[in-house]
Amino acid sequence: MPELRRDPVVGYWTIVSTERGRRPVEYRPEGMSEETECPFCEGQESKTTPEIATVRKPGTAPNGPGWEVRVVPSKTPMLGSDRDIARFGEGIYDLMNGVGRHEILIENPMHCHDLDEMTLPHLENVIAVYRDRINQMESDPRLKYALLFKNHGQMIRSRQTIRHSRSQLIGMPIIPKRVKEELVAVKNYFDRRERCVFCDILRQESSEGLRLVYQNNSFFAFCPFASRTPFEIWILPKRHSADFGRTDPADFRPFAEALKSCLAKIRVLLGDPPFNFILHTAPYRHKKKEAYWKTIEEDYHWYLLISPRLTHLAGFEWGTGIHINPTAPEDAALLLRETNTEGSE
Repeated sequence: MPELRRDPVVGYWTIVSTERGRRPVEYRPEGMSEETECPFCEGQESKTTPEIATVRKPGTAPNGPGWEVRVVPSKTPMLGSDRDIARFGEGIYDLMNGVGRHEILIENPMHCHDLDEMTLPHLENVIAVYRDRINQMESDPRLKYALLFKNHGQMIRSRQTIRHSRSQLIGMPIIPKRVKEELVAVKNYFDRRERCVFCDILRQESSEGLRLVYQNNSFFAFCPFASRTPFEIWILPKRHSADFGRTDPADFRPFAEALKSCLAKIRVLLGDPPFNFILHTAPYRHKKKEAYWKTIEEDYHWYLLISPRLTHLAGFEWGTGIHINPTAPEDAALLLRETNTEGSE
């Protein structure tokens, strides 16, 4: 059973998930191979857990062909207990049982067909599923935060990899330290200036245009001023909104256009590199009495972070937490902005 362990010095949490355990040989760089039979392709539905949500063609049966977007529980969940939360200690160490949910969002029935290669109507359906699954997890009172993320490409050298477009959603009984630090920082900014820091960033970036990558009437994509990785992109809604889960369906199409454009530019300019995207959104707010949540609707602003993996962290980065970015975000934005993606699909 997974377990959450808290570091007693700075307070970060680690998931110890022995169910996902790897033998020492599996960490070695040798022996990479492409999975020969992908369990996420159409026609292979029996190779996954039963679906819990889907976008299907009319008249097709569950857990069979005919789907467009499919959601299944992870076979090897990072968190996945149906039990009540149990907190306990071992001496100075704090632990929790592995309460949570872990879902795989399979974004397309076709193998090796990535988000930027999908049609806009299909990508709208993907975004709708993202939103609906985040909102569905909110109904579980044990969960405080849901993290939506994508790992694209070969991040680490492993024995096998599956190249099929999918994202993951993990509901947690905690608010991760990285998320909490951001929440506290934006609240402090709001307390000082009575403005959302992200809205201020949008105003300045829109005015300067130096780091702009893409924009439409509803969304603004740019390389942030202090980008931690080369060609890092943030996509923000122009209208203030704290929760991705409250996104109006009318914004699905412009968000799809922004996401598709940014991912296509990265693919064409950088040769389809590995990347992560991570959705930063407000935590669930079951307990209205918590003092922090009094201003979160005004001080927080959701955004999607896209981070190409073009460099490797070494001793300096691990020791200081300071990232070294060899490409200025102004240069990265100019190159991305000028990248022509027509005919790249």
